[in-house]
Amino acid sequence: MDRVAKLASQKAVVIFSKSSCCMCHAIKRLFYEQGVSPAIYELDEDARGKEMEWALVRLGCNPPVPAVFIGGKFVGSANTIMTLQLNGSLKNLLKNAGAIWL
Repeated sequence: MDRVAKLASQKAVVIFSKSSCCMCHAIKRLFYEQGVSPAIYELDEDARGKEMEWALVRLGCNPPVPAVFIGGKFVGSANTIMTLQLNGSLKNLLKNAGAIWL
């Protein structure tokens, strides 16, 4: 849990992902298209990935990936991020976290 919190606070946007997950790919693409350069941690490529995956589940992320943190705070998974994008509030979150300037 501590490792997830530490990694999540190191950059304005942090995504915990799995390289084989299509929804993870879609969420990463969404952020790249917004001009955001997120820190991405591929749990299936990390020696402690399973441990981090359980920590994400304990935080309430179900399914555990993609898990998106903005400004060090857990925002949600794919469904939440897409909802924020569609209702226009994702851009404000990104601006407030310093992930984008415009």
